[in-house]
Amino acid sequence: MKNKAEPIPVMDYRQYRRARKLVHECCNYIDGNCIALDDGEEYVCVQSISYSLLCRWFRAAVLPQDKELETALFAG
Repeated sequence: MKNKAEPIPVMDYRQYRRARKLVHECCNYIDGNCIALDDGEEYVCVQSISYSLLCRWFRAAVLPQDKELETALFAG
């Protein structure tokens, strides 16, 4: 049986601004970079620059801090 890929939620401007504030609460976010992706080079935090909900860590560990935003992104 094939697993159906989950659609990637896309945020409007207000949702993006709320998510962007949450990004700064992420334990992997340091000076605009994602230390979880660090392999000796700096990598910009993708969640801080995208209107799409791309980061699995953000989705699982950070987004639940804003239940209203989480519900809005996954309702529908």
